[in-house]
Amino acid sequence: MIIYFSKDINLIDEWKQRAPQDCYAIDELDAFTDLTQQLHKDFVMICDYDSVANDVNKLISSDQLFSKTIVLEKVPEIATGKMLISHGVKAYGNSRMLQMHYNQMIHAVSNGKIWTYPELTLALVKSTNLQTINPEARELIEHRLTEKEKEVVTLVVHGLSNDAIAHKLGITPRTVKAHITSIFEKLHVSDRVSLILLLK
Repeated sequence: MIIYFSKDINLIDEWKQRAPQDCYAIDELDAFTDLTQQLHKDFVMICDYDSVANDVNKLISSDQLFSKTIVLEKVPEIATGKMLISHGVKAYGNSRMLQMHYNQMIHAVSNGKIWTYPELTLALVKSTNLQTINPEARELIEHRLTEKEKEVVTLVVHGLSNDAIAHKLGITPRTVKAHITSIFEKLHVSDRVSLILLLK
C-alpha cells in the first residue's frame, strides 16, 4: 500500500497511474496521523517535497517519520538528499522520474533498503573517507570483517564500483559481490548507502 502526501492534485494523479495498487492520497499532516492510526499493515509513504516540505521537516524533527518514507521533488538537490537520507528518509529523487526508476525505488524501499539516484549515492560515498569513519564503526569493522573484507570496505568508502574493486584487488567482480554481501550481513546493513551512513 502507498500513501501519497502532496498538495498538488495533478502530481498525485500522475503517481497513482505509475503504481496501480492500494493507495491513499492526503494533503495535510493531520490526515496522515489519522490514517496511520487506522492502517495496521505495511505501507510506503511518498511525499512531494515541493508542496509539503514543512510537514516532512516537522515529522523529521519530532522523530515521527514513517520508516518507509520516500521524498521526491521536481529538482532534486544533493544537499537536500544528504540531509533527508541522514534523517531516515529511505529514498530521494525526481518527482517525475522514469517509470523504470520509480519501480526500482518502490521495490527497494518496500524491502527495507535505501534508494538514491547515482549522483547522490556518489556524493554520499565521497563525503565519507577512512579518516571520517567514526571510532565505533572502525572497531566494528576490525572485529567483524576478514582482512579481505576490510580491503573491500576501504575501496567502497572511496567510491569504487564492484568492477573497479575487482581490478584493484585482482579478483573477479563475482568475488567482490560475494564479499560485499558478506559485509552487509556482518554489519547488518542492506545496501551501500546504509553502509556509508553506518560508518559516518
